[in-house]
Amino acid sequence: MRLFENELVVALNKPAGVSMATSSREERSGARAVERLLAACDEEADPRGELRLVHRLDVGTSGVVLLARGDDAHRALSRAFQSGSARKTYRALAWGHPVPARGACDAPLERDPADGRKMRVARKEGKRAVTRYDTIARLPSVADLRLFPETGRTHQIRVHLAAKGHPIVGDDLYGGATRWHGVRDPARRRALQAARPLLHAERVEIPELSIAADAPLPADYASVLGALRGHG
Repeated sequence: MRLFENELVVALNKPAGVSMATSSREERSGARAVERLLAACDEEADPRGELRLVHRLDVGTSGVVLLARGDDAHRALSRAFQSGSARKTYRALAWGHPVPARGACDAPLERDPADGRKMRVARKEGKRAVTRYDTIARLPSVADLRLFPETGRTHQIRVHLAAKGHPIVGDDLYGGATRWHGVRDPARRRALQAARPLLHAERVEIPELSIAADAPLPADYASVLGALRGHG
């Protein structure tokens, strides 16, 4: 689904389950990632190879992704993300109720030496990472959060929330996928058996480039919200 476009960018609503991972291998190139994303969003292919990845979402994360129209646009957008002038807003359903209800996580992050797939809070020196959060609603067993990452580290939101004791519902990598076992109410327990981390890139805004794109909540996230509100 196309959310926004101008002469610099095309903004798409990425479904959960689409990999944007890239490497030096041809089948995992940036061009192939763009192809997968376009197909998943029911968009036409990019026959001239014009579109470029600017940033990535984890395979299980849904929401706004920006594709640059050519190399000059890619440089301008990349500078915006690197400088922090690209404002990102996420939604997440997290276990428990953070205290305080509004705050920030600023723990530096590093690769987990015991599991190369994961990041962790750095034991000594790590890369600076800052995530502000605001509680939208306290629901049975979980909180609906709006999050504002000020840096763009790998798995940043997922690690910061897990480190605070509030992993994201459905996040098997950071401890949020099995907590539903402790929920007593059968209807809530069924609702919270999420098939993926319930993390959604809700908005990306770059004011100086006149870019603003919003993605509606996906059906699985909205369904869990509805089930919890209906059994509150």
